[in-house]
Amino acid sequence: MDIMETIREQVEGNPIILYMKGSPNQPQCGFSARTVQALMGCGQRFAYVDILSNPEIRANLPLYGNWPTFPQLWINGELIGGCDIVTEMHEKGELKPLIDAAAPAAEGTE
Repeated sequence: MDIMETIREQVEGNPIILYMKGSPNQPQCGFSARTVQALMGCGQRFAYVDILSNPEIRANLPLYGNWPTFPQLWINGELIGGCDIVTEMHEKGELKPLIDAAAPAAEGTE
């Protein structure tokens, strides 16, 4: 399968997905760690992809989303942004409503 098709299926198939370095339990960079903290603070489950163990995704996701850096948070197929945007939205109370609205669609998925 084409890598762009794989990325599209991941983004469209997961209501909340984070492309990050490492995993939520073991982030491999400070930006990923801060983004995970903001997401976990919203109290909903989310999917993630470790771009360090998926070099093709790491190389092509910036082209797919027209966003050059990681992490990248996608909600309902829409790129929300990276660490600064996600943590700022969390601090302002704007992230949780977005996550909560997407989460019912995520029930029963991982």
